[in-house]
Amino acid sequence: MSLLQFVVSVVLFAVLGFGIGFIINMILRTTWMPVILVCGVVVGALIYKGIVPGLWDAIILGFGMAGAVASGWTIQTLRKKGYRMF
Repeated sequence: MSLLQFVVSVVLFAVLGFGIGFIINMILRTTWMPVILVCGVVVGALIYKGIVPGLWDAIILGFGMAGAVASGWTIQTLRKKGYRMF
């Protein structure tokens, strides 16, 4: 994997994790459900396929998880500030 692919993948997974997590938070009105879903889906898929991720893959998946955590933190902050839709 080249450095450019790695950088693009990290940004893409972080933004996707944040965006999908934010939407799930708004629909289900839960704060940390996306983090649990991301963990379950990633671990389940890796176990089902029998894949052991390398260092680069683990870093990319970690940034996806960080995006999901950031969405939960953002929703929680918006709720504390009084935004009713969240």
